[in-house]
Amino acid sequence: MCSLAKDIGIDLGTASVLVYIKGKGVVLNEPSVVAIDKNTGRLLKVGAEAQAMLGRTPGNIVAIRPLRDGVISDYDMTERMLKEFIRKVTGGFHLFPPRIMVCVPSGITEVEERAVIDAGRQAGARRVYLIEEPVAAAIGAGIDITKPDGHMVVDIGGGTSDIAVISLSGVVESASIKVAGDQFNESIVKYMRRKHNILIGERTAEQMKMEIGCVYPKEEEATIEIKGRCLMTGLPKTITVNSTEMMEAFEEPVERILEAVHNVLERTPPELVADISNNGIVMTGGGSLVDGFDKLITARTGIHTVVAEDAISCVAEGTGKSLDSLGDMQDGTVNLSRRRQMN
Repeated sequence: MCSLAKDIGIDLGTASVLVYIKGKGVVLNEPSVVAIDKNTGRLLKVGAEAQAMLGRTPGNIVAIRPLRDGVISDYDMTERMLKEFIRKVTGGFHLFPPRIMVCVPSGITEVEERAVIDAGRQAGARRVYLIEEPVAAAIGAGIDITKPDGHMVVDIGGGTSDIAVISLSGVVESASIKVAGDQFNESIVKYMRRKHNILIGERTAEQMKMEIGCVYPKEEEATIEIKGRCLMTGLPKTITVNSTEMMEAFEEPVERILEAVHNVLERTPPELVADISNNGIVMTGGGSLVDGFDKLITARTGIHTVVAEDAISCVAEGTGKSLDSLGDMQDGTVNLSRRRQMN
């Protein structure tokens, strides 16, 4: 069936893809995973169904994540994944292909930008626009970024953490580091190997992070029972892990994020630092939901820090809301920092 296409906002994340349709809100939230048949190159599954296959596939089927550290690592697979997600939310052929707004990490290079734009075009977009993640996160968190008032956003996703100071619809200072949710999972895997001589998979590490992960002492210690392979015997082994051990496992990636926040504050003009001190720091992204992250940043910076409501979909919401200003665009530019279009 032929129809007029809606404008679409896409949070193209390392861990998951969220799609926002103008007038409907976030309509899709699926893992950034594709499963293909190596022999034929045929796309078998996309999203949650493909994620269920990670680490569990026979020789001819491979489940891969086409985005790494916030950018495209496998162009062909990203394009096919996007095409499938767009088809899923729009329901087929359109007389006019949709315009798409994609959010990207603030530290992205021009080559990486071009890859995102080309993938969007090949996936069926009429035009592709880009917006920086921290700007989208701020809009999604309900911050009025058009005022001459400083706001700090810390967006911790799956592949990157983006820290930015925003004023007058633009990014004044920012940092994008490749330390986020995926690195937390890797830290858990390494810790379990080093401390308990047990090998666990990525999905088990993710479960531990979500259930007992913390970066600030909990009032009440939590525990979880996990299964893995003993490195001494090669046999299955079950052990109990507590939340204090998670703090120890997360120490290195957390310190790197705190260092980045500190560096951005150091480079920020004093007037804006005063604003941030009054307005506080807003955290978004799935990584910000690790227990106690807001308390830790408050303790280290002395600035009140809060986790945005619905932190996971903040970036997608902001990307979608910024679609409203597409009509104001002239020569491919708008007020938002470094947002671009390609014809």
